[in-house]
Amino acid sequence: MKTIIIDDSTSAIEALADKLAKHEDIQLVGTANNGRIGLNLAKEVNPDVVFLDIELPDMSGVEFLEQMDNILPEQCHVVMYTGHPQYMLPAFRKNAFDYLLKPIDDNELEQIIHRIQSARQRQAEHGFSDGIIRQKSDNKLLFYTNSVDFRLVHIRDIGLFQYNHEIRVWEVVIAGRKTPIRLKRSVNNETLLSIDDRFIQVSQRYVININYLLEVNDNKCQFYPPFDKIDYVKVGRLFRKKLIERFCSL
Repeated sequence: MKTIIIDDSTSAIEALADKLAKHEDIQLVGTANNGRIGLNLAKEVNPDVVFLDIELPDMSGVEFLEQMDNILPEQCHVVMYTGHPQYMLPAFRKNAFDYLLKPIDDNELEQIIHRIQSARQRQAEHGFSDGIIRQKSDNKLLFYTNSVDFRLVHIRDIGLFQYNHEIRVWEVVIAGRKTPIRLKRSVNNETLLSIDDRFIQVSQRYVININYLLEVNDNKCQFYPPFDKIDYVKVGRLFRKKLIERFCSL
């Protein structure tokens, strides 16, 4: 599990890192000594686990939790760790997964890691893909757009997925909606391609519903209605062969 530590004490980070190194399932991928750096780090690495100190120089751990709702993936588990037990209730109200008191007890840390592993297993068993998209038996998808909001969409209404480089997220273009739906940062192209075999990647930026593909003209995809107004999807050189093979098999 990709893990980051956010704490303003270098010695505390080192002590926790030493303890985490004993757990094979934990991969420490970064540390930060304040909330701002921690938020940027979380955006960059999409961690599975965050160990978060409650008292940071630029914000509290609770304030960090408030700001991270649209940053961290749904399956990310935040463990507040501090020497101040009075912050436990506010932390849980902001959806912290667990609470670890300093100085850290090895047995308590092991129990928390085990609880995280169990929670992740339950998520997998209930059909989540990166905690963002869940396919239902009636060919509908539940898109989680942030930690609390979602939209139910039928697969047949999806024209394409497009990557927005400015904000570094994938978006889904659906029939009957003027603007795309912005997805969470943890969604990647592999997540989208695993939804259904009608979705195929045609460039680094676009994954299309091939059932709507009419033709490729001047290296641009032309689509059947209701997506016939879309004229900006270009086919990448590395994806052309696979697209042709898939198109000819229809």
